[in-house]
Amino acid sequence: MVTKLRKTSEEAGAAPGESPDLAGTVKESAQQIWLAGLGAFSKAQAEGGKVFQALVKEGITIQKRTQVAAGEKLTDATSRMASMASDLSNKASGQWDKLETIFEERVSRALKKLGVPTSREIDQLMSRIDELNRTVASMGGGQVAARKAARKTTAARTEAVKRPVAKATRKRSPARKAARE
Repeated sequence: MVTKLRKTSEEAGAAPGESPDLAGTVKESAQQIWLAGLGAFSKAQAEGGKVFQALVKEGITIQKRTQVAAGEKLTDATSRMASMASDLSNKASGQWDKLETIFEERVSRALKKLGVPTSREIDQLMSRIDELNRTVASMGGGQVAARKAARKTTAARTEAVKRPVAKATRKRSPARKAARE
C-alpha cells in the first residue's frame, strides 16, 4: 500500500516528500479494502453453508461413534453386573441352604430329646391302628365294636398329634381312672 501511495504521488508530479493527492489515494485504498472485505464476506457467506453442512456431517459421524462406544461399554458393564449378581445369588442361596439344614437338624434333635414322635412314626402307628381295627372287625366284633374302635382311633390320632409328650407324662388320679372305666 505504501508503494502504491508513492507511485501515485510521483505520477501527480509531486516531490518525494509532498503528497497533494494523498487524501484521494487513502480514499481509494480504503474503498479497495472495503470491497475486499465485502468480497470475503460474500465468499464466506456462500461457502459458509457448505462448511456448516460439512461440520454437521462430521458431528453426526462423531456422535454415532460415541453412541456405539457408549453402548458397548454399557453392555459390558451390564454383563459384568449380571455375572456378579448371579455369583452373589448362588453364594447366598448356598448359605441359606446350609443354614436351613443346620436349623432342621437342631430342631429334629431337640424334638427327639423331648420324646416327640416323628411324622413317620405317627404314620406307622396310624397304619397299625387301622390294621388292628380291621382285625377286630373281622373277628366278629361287629359294627358296634368297629365304631368304638374308629372313635378311639380318631381320638388317639388327634391326641397323638396335639400333645404326645404331655400324654406320656400325665398321670390320672385313681378317682378319674375309676370314673372313666
